[in-house]
Amino acid sequence: MKHSHKTGTIWTALSHIITAVIGSGVLSLSWSMSQLGWIAGPITMFAFASVTLTSAFLLCDCYKSLGLDSGLHRNASYLEAVRRILGKKSALVCGVIVQINFIKVGVVYTITSSISMRAIQVSNCYHSEGHEAACEYGTTYYMLIFGIIQVIVSQIPNFRNIKWLSAIAATMSFAYSIIGSGLGLAKVIENGEINGSIGGVPASNAADKVGLVAQALGDIAFAFPFSVIFLEIMDTLKPSPPEKVTMKKASVTAVCITTFFYMSCGGLGYAAFGNSTPGNLLTGFGFYEPYWLIDFANACVVVHLVGGYQVFTQPLYASFERWFASNFPDSVFVHGELKEIPSLRLNLLRLCFRTAYVALTTGFAVMFPYFNQVVGVAGSVNFWPVVVYFPVEMYLVQKNIGPWTSTSIVLRLYCFLTLIVMVFAFIGSVKGLIDARFSV
Repeated sequence: MKHSHKTGTIWTALSHIITAVIGSGVLSLSWSMSQLGWIAGPITMFAFASVTLTSAFLLCDCYKSLGLDSGLHRNASYLEAVRRILGKKSALVCGVIVQINFIKVGVVYTITSSISMRAIQVSNCYHSEGHEAACEYGTTYYMLIFGIIQVIVSQIPNFRNIKWLSAIAATMSFAYSIIGSGLGLAKVIENGEINGSIGGVPASNAADKVGLVAQALGDIAFAFPFSVIFLEIMDTLKPSPPEKVTMKKASVTAVCITTFFYMSCGGLGYAAFGNSTPGNLLTGFGFYEPYWLIDFANACVVVHLVGGYQVFTQPLYASFERWFASNFPDSVFVHGELKEIPSLRLNLLRLCFRTAYVALTTGFAVMFPYFNQVVGVAGSVNFWPVVVYFPVEMYLVQKNIGPWTSTSIVLRLYCFLTLIVMVFAFIGSVKGLIDARFSV
C-alpha cells in the first residue's frame, strides 16, 4: 500500500482531536458542574476523560488487522475496523449508530452556532441600550446562515483536505475556552468569594434533581466525542514513526489539554455564578462587559464549529460516497466533475448529497433549539456503544483474549458499569428535552 498521501504528524493529529473534542460541549460544563456540585462534578469530569483515553488506547490496537486473505490491512475508519474485526452484523449495527452520531453532532453544532451568533447581537444591544433592555432575538435566521456556510464548506473533497480548517478551528476553541475561564475568574475576584456547594443546585423535589443530574452527565459525555473519528485521524499520519505511537502521544496530550480547559471553564463558571450558573457560559449573559470580548469569544465559537462540523461530517460523506461509487461505477452523476468549477472538483453527487445532509441537520436544529437538553440527549445516546462497547469488543478479538481471563472480565465489567451510567443519563436527558419542548 502506498503512503505518499499520508503526511500527518502529531501536531496535525492534535489539532484534529482538539477541534473534535473542545466543541460546543465546553459551554455547558459550568451548568453541569452546578448540577453535580464541587465533589461529584470534578470526579465525573475526570471519569469521562479516563473513559475517552481508554477508548483511544484500545482503538490504537484496531488500526491494523488481519483480513480474509491473512494480510495486514489498515482500517481507515471506525466502521471499517468494526466490519473487518467483528464481522458484517456488528458493522451493520455500528453503521447505524455512527451515522446517528454524526447527525446529532451536526444538529448540536448548528444550534450552538446560532445561539452564539444571536448572543453577539444581544450583547451589542445590551451595551447600547442597557442591561435591562428587552434584547430578544430568534435563532432560526442564524441557523440558516450556518447551514449555508456548511453547504459551501462541505464541498471540500475529503478529510485530508481540511487540516488547515482544523488548525484554525483548534485555535478558536482555545481562544473561547480561555476567554470563558478568564471571565469566570474575573467574576470570582469581583464577588470576593467562591460560589456553589458540595451538593450542587437544589431542586424543588428529588425527581427533578435526579433528572438534572442525569442531564448533566449527558452534557459531559457530549464533551468527549472524538472516538468515532479516531481512526480517520490516525489514517492521515505518516507511517514513520508508527501511527500507533504518534496517535497515543497525541491522544494523551489532547485529553490532558481538554480536561484542563474543561475543569477551568466548568469550575470557574460555577464558582462565579453558583446556583445561577447559565446553561451556556458565553450566551447566558452572566457576563455583560466587556461586550467586545464576549462578541469575540462567540465569534470564535462560530468559526470553531464551522470546522468542527466538517471534522465530524467528512467521514460520513466519505462513507456514503464510497458506497455510491462502488455500486454505480459508470455513473456520470457519481464520478463526473463539473467543468464549470474545476478548482473545487465538484460533482453532482457531492453537491446534492452534502447539501441535502446539511439541510437535514439544520431542519432538526430548527425543530429542537434547546441547547442544554439537546446536548444531554446527544451526549448520552451513543456514547456507550461508540466510546466503550465496540472498542472493547474489537480489542478483545484483536488480542485474542479469552472470555474468562482477568483482562476480559475487567473490560466487560467496565462496559456494564458505563452502560448503566449512560442509560441513566439518556433517560434524564430525554425527559428534559420533552419538558422543554412542551413547556413552550
